[in-house]
Amino acid sequence: MDLDAVRTFAAAAESGRFQDAAAGLGVTQQAVSKRIAGLERDLGVRLFTRTARGAELTIDGQAFLPHARELLRAAERAVASVRAGSRPLRVDVLTSRSAGSGLMRGFHRAYPGIELDVVMLFDVGTAVEAIRSGAIDASFRAVAAPGRPLPEDVRSVRVLDEALQLLTGPAHALAGARSVTVAQLRGHRIWMPGIVPGTEWAAYYEALVEKFGLTIEATGPNFGSDALLDTVADTPGLATFMGECTRLVWPAGHGLRRIPVTQPAPVYPHSLLWHRDNPHPALATLRTHLAAGGTGHDATGTWVPEWVISH
Repeated sequence: MDLDAVRTFAAAAESGRFQDAAAGLGVTQQAVSKRIAGLERDLGVRLFTRTARGAELTIDGQAFLPHARELLRAAERAVASVRAGSRPLRVDVLTSRSAGSGLMRGFHRAYPGIELDVVMLFDVGTAVEAIRSGAIDASFRAVAAPGRPLPEDVRSVRVLDEALQLLTGPAHALAGARSVTVAQLRGHRIWMPGIVPGTEWAAYYEALVEKFGLTIEATGPNFGSDALLDTVADTPGLATFMGECTRLVWPAGHGLRRIPVTQPAPVYPHSLLWHRDNPHPALATLRTHLAAGGTGHDATGTWVPEWVISH
């Protein structure tokens, strides 16, 4: 049904004169007559009777008027539901304990009036498709792994370089160190069961192993962070990597240590991805907020894979 015709019908019904309806709608009286005639053909009934005083609703017109008004209200609600800024900003943070999640918590504290919808998607391919389809507005990811360039309509900006730390149990050979060099990690077993082939974080750790000759094992089922912490605490021969911004809590009796890695310091590069044509005003606010709080990238003494986008 032609909503312009329905809107014209409602305006004419309220004013009682086609001329007044035309003035209110900013169209000619001829256009009003043409729209209403078309609506009458679609409905198969007469909606108005012409009189000396103007136009009066027929019985069918009276019956149709409340439904016409509801149609127009529904159309207004439909437009409002997708109007820029009227819905929450939807952002993918990968996991609830990730650096991206922490950045969004900081954004929420700075802008509590902006509604947010935080989601957690699995890999960069899924996130990019969600950005392109409009299912999400932005995503925190490491880009772009070899052979997986970003589509031309997806933009990115590097927002955080997160230093890796070595997590050990109290009986590990490196547990007492204030810091460890990458060279000191050679020969030690670093267990990371959450590495999934084909993901951007798998590509990152593959590059780390290739560059520095480390031993990273992804064997065994991934029972989550709590099981990982229990195993590392109880096994002197195992350690794991975690980002310095990763939020984890463990029992005091575990005696776990978070040890900085240096010479060079491997950093995990987090970028914000979004669609170039996304009009959501809160997205621009988020980008400005992240730019203001960001630190320098590719700092002296740090390492990232060669495929990481530098800007």
